[in-house]
Amino acid sequence: MDIDPDDVFRDDEDPENELFQERDSTKEMLVYLVDASPKMFSTTCPSEDQKDVTHFQVAVSCIAQSLRTQIINRSYDEVAICFFNTRERKNLQDSNNVYVFNVPEREELDRPTARLIKEFDSIEESFSKEIGSKYGILPGSRDNSLYNALWVAQALLRKGSAKTAEKRILLFTNEDDPFGNIKGMTKMDMTRTTLQRAKDAQDLGISIELLPLTRPDDEFNMSLFYADLLGLEGTNLTQFKALVGERFEDMKDQLRKRMFRKRKIRRLKFIITDAISIEVNTYALVRPTNPGTITWLDSVTNLPLKTDRSFICADTGALVQGTPKLFQTYKNESIMFSTDELSEIKRVSTGPLRLLGFKPLSCLKDYHNLKPSTFVFPSDECTLCSNFIFCIHFNLLAVFFAVAFYGSSTHPQLVALVAQEEIMSTSGQVEPPGMHMIYLPYSDDVRPVEELHTDTNAMAPRATDDQIKSASALVRRVDLKSFSVCQFANPALQRHYAVLQALALDEDEMPDVQDETLPDEEGMARPGVVKALEEFKLSVYGENYDEESDSIASGKTSDASKKRKAIADKATEESAKVDWSDLADKGELKELTVPKLKYYLTANGLSVSGKKEDLINRILTHLGK
Repeated sequence: MDIDPDDVFRDDEDPENELFQERDSTKEMLVYLVDASPKMFSTTCPSEDQKDVTHFQVAVSCIAQSLRTQIINRSYDEVAICFFNTRERKNLQDSNNVYVFNVPEREELDRPTARLIKEFDSIEESFSKEIGSKYGILPGSRDNSLYNALWVAQALLRKGSAKTAEKRILLFTNEDDPFGNIKGMTKMDMTRTTLQRAKDAQDLGISIELLPLTRPDDEFNMSLFYADLLGLEGTNLTQFKALVGERFEDMKDQLRKRMFRKRKIRRLKFIITDAISIEVNTYALVRPTNPGTITWLDSVTNLPLKTDRSFICADTGALVQGTPKLFQTYKNESIMFSTDELSEIKRVSTGPLRLLGFKPLSCLKDYHNLKPSTFVFPSDECTLCSNFIFCIHFNLLAVFFAVAFYGSSTHPQLVALVAQEEIMSTSGQVEPPGMHMIYLPYSDDVRPVEELHTDTNAMAPRATDDQIKSASALVRRVDLKSFSVCQFANPALQRHYAVLQALALDEDEMPDVQDETLPDEEGMARPGVVKALEEFKLSVYGENYDEESDSIASGKTSDASKKRKAIADKATEESAKVDWSDLADKGELKELTVPKLKYYLTANGLSVSGKKEDLINRILTHLGK
């Protein structure tokens, strides 16, 4: 088989995509552990629409939103939903007051499905009848519902290795002292056994996170029990208490952030000297959001299709048996290559991240950052010595940036390591300490600015000081404070996933999609912005400037605009000849041709795309029929 050189030496792993592709080896197994005691149903707090909702409703809504996002972004993650302090029990251990919620044809810990999401959305209506709420820890009873819930969650997370999957338990509750009604030795014994159960789960690589639900006038006291369960003390306990005291809206954001944690891309060895190296993890802080890949399904069974490829001999037409041999013609000779040889040829470097030296930060320019950077932080498996070495270099990088060689297998390059200090607020950590790995371009990647004026003899117009001043004032007026690309969602993708959600969940109405990229007309109409805009136009064009007459004089009215105007005039004329309301009442719109239907749509400024049925429905909607 002849080799296409462009295909042979094409990168199998695009280094730009490696920041955004997540592998099955980093999948997450997550158990949502929700307190269903009567206190969760009796405690209310204001929601975003200023209506009072119970803490149970808050937990359910957050989990439902989490499942919707998870099924799109991380469909191979596995989740389980478990309620404790329930009247009914449903779990493999047959423990009291614990109910594992699931749907048929799905394991208790499995990937989220559309049926799971749909039935979980309506759980509030059926919860009291089918599951029920009950205090599972009462005086005179040896039942310990929290202990049972941790035991059931640990059993659910038993499958899979901690090396290939991250295992977590997210605990929702508004009860800061689950053993508050118990006294004496019984309380001490229950507290001890529950803390030991949590420690056993953590020793197996299962992390436990608390999501406390509280009211502004009723503080969630971590010191009563959960500080010991989570192992919080000192500064960590203070930061967690600050998080608990936030307003409800901020708390809901925190729930969303903590449900979707940053996951490492890969682990690298950072070689500082020949004798010193540390393990670091890399994280993608910004990644593009793309539509999911297309999966081809069988039209009968609706199961995914498996693609097979076969090679056919060009001379005999027979199937080629075995692995085909690859060759490249060179000087009338066929040079044979094996698969291993091709892989070795394409492997430019196998080296890790190696420190080369330091340069002042002034040498690093904005245009050197050609693609999203990667965040670097020491691995959890690092020794104390390694963390100490990392901190020493971190302090040095406060004035300089480090130049390092990143030995990617297919695209080795120089990188800049720029330090970032830790930023704290009353809510906890805002930005973690670490280093940003910026991928430096090669010399031929930085191209000179193209000349805007090809005529070297002509004098290029220059802005006056007054024009520059008015332009600066205008920019300051319309400048977005604390701008972040994360504030704006892609409307096309949002609509794409909204359609998928409506189809998968059999929803009658498609969720509303807000286009946040549209101009802020209300903000642009503010007196300060209007004044700055008028001053800018006055400084550039003068007082007697007429935009319309200038456009005509300069010949900017294109033939296309004239053609569009002629089409619109003809559509208005033809549309006026038809009694559209009468045809709609008689159901005779379907008898008209598509061009005639488009006359009405064009005359009324409506879209003319789609099939004939779409055009008719659009006309009926506009007529209010």
